[in-house]
Amino acid sequence: MGRLDTENTPLLPQGDSQEPRPRFPLSLFPVTIRPYLELARIEKPTGFILMFWPFAWGLTMAAYRTQMPLRDYWWTMLHCLFGAIILRTSACTINDIFDRKLDAGVARTKRRPLPSGRISVFAASVYVMIQYIVGLVFFATTLEGLALWVAIFQLLPLFAIYPLMKRFTHWPQAWLGFAMNFGFITAWVATTGHADNELLGVAMAACWCWTMLYDTIYACQDIKDDIKMGAKSTAILFGSWIRPLLILIALSFVVLLSIVGVLNKQGWPFFSISVGGTATHVVWQFFTVDLNVPESCWRNFKRNGHLGWLLWAGLMIDYVLSSGSSH
Repeated sequence: MGRLDTENTPLLPQGDSQEPRPRFPLSLFPVTIRPYLELARIEKPTGFILMFWPFAWGLTMAAYRTQMPLRDYWWTMLHCLFGAIILRTSACTINDIFDRKLDAGVARTKRRPLPSGRISVFAASVYVMIQYIVGLVFFATTLEGLALWVAIFQLLPLFAIYPLMKRFTHWPQAWLGFAMNFGFITAWVATTGHADNELLGVAMAACWCWTMLYDTIYACQDIKDDIKMGAKSTAILFGSWIRPLLILIALSFVVLLSIVGVLNKQGWPFFSISVGGTATHVVWQFFTVDLNVPESCWRNFKRNGHLGWLLWAGLMIDYVLSSGSSH
């Protein structure tokens, strides 16, 4: 399964050396700090993108609802971006601490800093505590009330529990579906000042389906290694039913997205670009992905980061047009 890695790590030999050549931007930093940057996955942007989109979608829907000034919108978007970064980096670190023994038995992950011995468990633990402190300080100074508690809940227990799920249930992707998308609630509540339970419930269900879709496809890459190491995933659980079940999940994603638009009284740009574009994109995904070929699964997984642009574009056009008509 994804193990929050969300990018393949090609091993590029340097001459006769067995050590992989560091990927950009790791190569820009001293060797001594590269393992810590690897723990944070700074060289692997897809995970940051997937963490950021729920923040961006929630903020833009809330800005549309409240007629938020564009200047305030972009400033808040920067806050969302930093929040997504600190969530992603701390989640990867705590994930690697728990998964170090599993990672040591998998060819794709055995060179990570902890299983390779380049960082001790103690050093990684101190590192993640620093990340948590930075996250807590940031959220405490930029959020208040319910939005603050939602952000802290996502930062601490949601991602700390995720690595344990794959040991006890075939549904770690279901837990990740909640953990990855709480930024939607944080952004909405911080902007509107209240929780619209009906809208947020449907929005979270839609985002949950999206994460289930992309992370189950991603998990198909690791089925053999996961079975060998005793890790569980929905890719293993679904078995021969995986394609029809993923189609059902994708259909649910699109339908729930439409319902969110109705609840928020979105306009034609949302339904034509966000909903229509998303529907077209997931249909294209199923026509192009081969779930038995890891490289194909990886390409399809990465495309879900691109899908976020379609969804955001419709929301943004809707917001800008409504802002213009209100003045």
